[in-house]
Amino acid sequence: MKLSDIAARLNCAIKGDGDPDITAVVGIEEAGPGHLTFVSNPKYAAKAKTTRASALIVAPDFPDIPIATLRNANPYLTFARAIELFYTPPAAPSGIDPAARIASTARIGEGASIGPYVVIEEDVVIGAHCTLYPFVHISKGAEIGDHFKAYSHCSVREFCRIGNHVILQDGVKIGTDGFGYAKKEDGSYYKIVQSGIVVIEDDVEVGANSTIDRATIGETRVRRGAKIDNLVQVGHASDVGENTLLCAQVGLAGSSKVGKDVVLAGQVGVAGHLTIGDGAIATAQTGIPNDVEAKTVVSGYPAIDNRLWLKASAVFKRLPELLKRIDALEKQAGSGRDS
Repeated sequence: MKLSDIAARLNCAIKGDGDPDITAVVGIEEAGPGHLTFVSNPKYAAKAKTTRASALIVAPDFPDIPIATLRNANPYLTFARAIELFYTPPAAPSGIDPAARIASTARIGEGASIGPYVVIEEDVVIGAHCTLYPFVHISKGAEIGDHFKAYSHCSVREFCRIGNHVILQDGVKIGTDGFGYAKKEDGSYYKIVQSGIVVIEDDVEVGANSTIDRATIGETRVRRGAKIDNLVQVGHASDVGENTLLCAQVGLAGSSKVGKDVVLAGQVGVAGHLTIGDGAIATAQTGIPNDVEAKTVVSGYPAIDNRLWLKASAVFKRLPELLKRIDALEKQAGSGRDS
């Protein structure tokens, strides 16, 4: 595809030669002749001078370079759209595989693709154009909207509700029992029936092997547009806000309330019954034992302001040196008193 044609389809201004044929979109370090690549993070800007790519997607104010550039105010989104020009994921076969087991009371909309060994139980409702890959299990009474996609070995437990355009990657578990036990007089634990449900609103994606627990009573809710990475645990009765990102191995204890547009980076842990305000960011491996105010950036354990944590981290590396200096000063002070 000609670079000029790509520019037109992606609504980009072009600087340089628009004639090269582009065969693929490739990362900036691996790109070669015939490839289109991108720079959206300033720390990679220097690599633009040495890339062998034929063209580069950049922001409008990016400096001129010898190769052609496609300029757009959102280069990362443009890069994402460019990939779609060159790669189409394989389509699932239409229709219902004979090896699927579907209850007679289940209602499934038009345009379904249901693979082998899928199990859909009684009174399930699924909207139009669903795609269920092999070994998906939808339990009794679940209600699911249009354009639902569930990859292999996903399960949606009884009575949970899922909106439109939701994607569950392989192994996702929706509506598993919350971690609820009452201690008995003899010291053993009595399992509390988890009578609540999980509600997932429109345009949510859940990454592979993540788990969203049902509430003891009431509901666990993931709101519109939230994106959940692989191996994430959302505890019972939690509430995840609109367009929030939960990155890999994040853990939310029960009754966590996470606002909208929040980013919890990898391995962040949130204690139960806490509130994280809208637009807050927690950097990787942060432990959050208290509420977090809106639009703040926190780090470390216990979570503190990111700028303070960076200063504390710099001091931490110097602790052995500082200890030696303190010991030396104490010895000098002791010598002075002896004399």
